[in-house]
Amino acid sequence: MSEVPDWPEFRAAHPGAAPTEWLRAAAEPDWSAAVGHRFALDCNAGRVPETVMRRYLVQDYQFIGAFCALLGRAIHTAPDLPSRLPLGRFMGLLCSEENTFFVRAFDALGVSEALRRDPPLSDAARGFRALMVEAAESAVHADQLAVLCVAEWVYLSWARPARATRPPQPFWCAEWVDLHASPYFESFVRGLRAALDREVIALDAAGRARVRALFTRAATLERAFFDSAYDETLPA
Repeated sequence: MSEVPDWPEFRAAHPGAAPTEWLRAAAEPDWSAAVGHRFALDCNAGRVPETVMRRYLVQDYQFIGAFCALLGRAIHTAPDLPSRLPLGRFMGLLCSEENTFFVRAFDALGVSEALRRDPPLSDAARGFRALMVEAAESAVHADQLAVLCVAEWVYLSWARPARATRPPQPFWCAEWVDLHASPYFESFVRGLRAALDREVIALDAAGRARVRALFTRAATLERAFFDSAYDETLPA
């Protein structure tokens, strides 16, 4: 990871920087490697091989349960109703539009019921799911936000450039881009960042170190997860 100082020193060296910019800098080079990953670029261009897309979606679908729990915990630990409402709305999208996308993509790509329910997981998938569980078990709202912010901000960062240019087919690429490049999703990620910014400013040095560790681990796992889509030892 990059040698980035603690937040007060980073802020002094970068006047006007937000805490999430500090966290993103600390997550290099994995952050940029995830955003510029060949899977992301190929998805934007509609050219992910079917075998790779099947493997990716099968693995990604196994996060739904842990991710819902993480969101639910973030709703619980949020400081007030205005902070809870955007998370609740996103939970609704996850459990409706996004879940429906997975089912339609599985049907179109011929994914077996066994792989939908209980596939062998990559190391990255197991690690990311464990990280979600760890963050969900914390009583500190910033801990949930750190993992959520990486999971969504990385996707917005690679999908947004293709918002107006992605080809319409195959739909499993086009709609995956659309889910992560819409104006709503961009607004949601902006709100996540703002919430995490506020939380980091209020933390002491130990709290900042914990959030930084969660954030950078999540970025490392995002990169590894994209890599695992090309792991031919995993079923697809």
